[in-house]
Amino acid sequence: MPDPSRPLRKLGFLTIGLFDGDDPRPGHESTLEVIELGERLGFDSAWVRHRHLQHGISSPVAILAAASQRTSRIALGTAVIPLGWENPLRLAEDLATFDLLSGGRLNPGISVGPPMRWDDVKEALYPDTAPLEDFSYRRVERLLRMVRGEAVSPFRGTVGIEEFSDRVQPHAPGLAERLWYGGASLRSAQWAGEHGMNFLTSSVVKAEESEDFAEIKLSHIRTFREHHPDGQAARVSQGLVVVPTDSASSEQRAKYEAYADSRLARTATPQGPARLLFAPDLVGTSAQIAERLHAHAGFREVDEVAFALPFSFEHDDYVQILTDIAMHLGPALGWRATS
Repeated sequence: MPDPSRPLRKLGFLTIGLFDGDDPRPGHESTLEVIELGERLGFDSAWVRHRHLQHGISSPVAILAAASQRTSRIALGTAVIPLGWENPLRLAEDLATFDLLSGGRLNPGISVGPPMRWDDVKEALYPDTAPLEDFSYRRVERLLRMVRGEAVSPFRGTVGIEEFSDRVQPHAPGLAERLWYGGASLRSAQWAGEHGMNFLTSSVVKAEESEDFAEIKLSHIRTFREHHPDGQAARVSQGLVVVPTDSASSEQRAKYEAYADSRLARTATPQGPARLLFAPDLVGTSAQIAERLHAHAGFREVDEVAFALPFSFEHDDYVQILTDIAMHLGPALGWRATS
């Protein structure tokens, strides 16, 4: 059972926001309704995944901007924006604009690396500069400097009636402190810590030192904090897939269990050349899930989470899952809803 001296402080959820390619609006509307529900249930944060050339959210800033106008309190995050698809200066403008309009509620999660299926998309994405594009951590450093308000142009002044700034406009004070790096390796954990970012972890890690998921997660979190200026106070959020069944119908329970079973084989050993290791989906009553989480070495290191909703479920399933997380699982982990 939970250790009452270390309660869960912040409870969030993550959704992929799927839609029908022939009729995309209902899927986007469902995502917005789920975020609205999250606020009513007292969740501290709602996060959206980012997908390109798929039937998922390709423009998370636009989706979250819409969500910000239908909510008033809940923090809104991206998990994560792959910077390989973005111009850091333009993204910095969009993030700052959104953050100001939402009242400082944005939590941008980002990552680096070449865009997914790079050989297929490079001609459309960077037809003239593909061989020159830098997909290293330096791309994140550019974004960090711009969000922090450092100069990006040598010129500042007035030309005719036009006034020019030497930094990205608008500037959103405090946004830089809410930037998160989504990492799955020891190197990314160390880099995020050294650069003073927050650290997003998920249900996927690279099996570099071990083949035990919880041990790897624990190593990443401790490495991050060892290299962060804030030490043990540095923020880490964990994103495991949890599916509480307290109020689920028998049909829903059967569907959830079949879903988890279909994905279980990939959790046994590292997958592919990158040796990716996946965490099992946790399906059961809130009491059962809480017991498994508190036996998880990585989970015991954090006091905030963004539990991931499963893919491809129906809207009513997400309502049931979120309600049970807020009403049963969260309290079982020591969390108390924001009033």
